[in-house]
Amino acid sequence: MKKQVVMIHGGTTFKTYKDYMVFLKSLKIDLEKSKKKGWNASLQDKLGKNFEVLFLKMPNAINAKYDEWKILFNKVAPLLRNNVILIGHSLGGVFLAKYLSENKFPKKILASILIAPPYDEEYTEEPLTDFVISNNLEKFKKQGGKIFIYYSEDDPVVPYADFEKYQKALPDAILRIFKNKGHFNQPTFPELVGEIKGLE
Repeated sequence: MKKQVVMIHGGTTFKTYKDYMVFLKSLKIDLEKSKKKGWNASLQDKLGKNFEVLFLKMPNAINAKYDEWKILFNKVAPLLRNNVILIGHSLGGVFLAKYLSENKFPKKILASILIAPPYDEEYTEEPLTDFVISNNLEKFKKQGGKIFIYYSEDDPVVPYADFEKYQKALPDAILRIFKNKGHFNQPTFPELVGEIKGLE
């Protein structure tokens, strides 16, 4: 049976609706940039026929709300198979950490891979609002399977200090540190593909 890989994308949050509207009004549109495909678009092809990659389109990614994402994820989780691999990029990463620290997941998780996840609002310019982790990560440790955390030292969005907080909260996590991956918005991600293929 194919291994399921569930990918949760990133997003943005705002403290107030007014802040959100200011952002929308000042947003510059780049049509060329919108044509580019990231590594997540090629993940199924790179992993091959032994994997089934599912991309969850979470509600309102531009003005994300944790409770809305949780409702959707609660509907998806029971439909998944045992030994699922969960991947969260950026806001999707902190969502997984928070969700799995507060809720019992109905299936066995083979691995949880957090890519450039923010931890809290201490050093970030962008607010995390209700995505801030409020519990310790003990429940996540117990049910998250093998936990991987990917960070790049030159990430312009999530500070390296957040990586250190995850390292402290999840001392048994497998850490992958890069020097020049930025916020992991590259077209391909061979290191991740190799990681997933190596999971047993």
